[in-house]
Amino acid sequence: MAKIKTDIRNAVRRSYGSIASGRAEDGGCCGSSISVKNSAKDISRGIGYSEEEMQEVPEGANMGLGCGNPQLIAEIKEGETVIDLGSGGGIDCFLASRKVGPKGYVIGVDMTPEMLSKSRILARKHRYFNVDFRLGEIENLPVADNTADVIISNCVINLSPKKQRVYDEAYRVLKKGGRLAISDVVLVKELTKEMKQDKKLYCG
Repeated sequence: MAKIKTDIRNAVRRSYGSIASGRAEDGGCCGSSISVKNSAKDISRGIGYSEEEMQEVPEGANMGLGCGNPQLIAEIKEGETVIDLGSGGGIDCFLASRKVGPKGYVIGVDMTPEMLSKSRILARKHRYFNVDFRLGEIENLPVADNTADVIISNCVINLSPKKQRVYDEAYRVLKKGGRLAISDVVLVKELTKEMKQDKKLYCG
């Protein structure tokens, strides 16, 4: 079982690393293909991001990989500390950065070095001084206890082979009374054995 979970994690890391570096043929949540016809903005518009939000973030941060907009339910306030589980290209971190303002702080955590490199470059280039992107797994957050007022995540927890561990870690790093805002996909019926073992489907 441990080997299967490690294989899944490595497959996810390779898949999203390929997307970040532009090597992947397919991207987007649930297997959507990012193309001229179906751009990242089109996908994001369809899952709840406004035109204003898409214009606010640096070019390249929006990769069309979400399945909703956690900003809509997070109720992020000025001065708060926000953690984004699986921050990818940084779209939700950059949006949260504007909401928390200079007195707030945003921490993005991602296990894919290519994604992390991309988001860090964008943060430096566009002078997001209140955003910190950290390499780590969402099951073992590189964050101290009682840090966050809000945790957000967009279509990432479904990729974890240890989902309960993710929620345990979220509870650890949240302040008392903190909030968890998740946009994700869930099963509505049992998957076949073949589907469960298909790493491409899992990553999609």
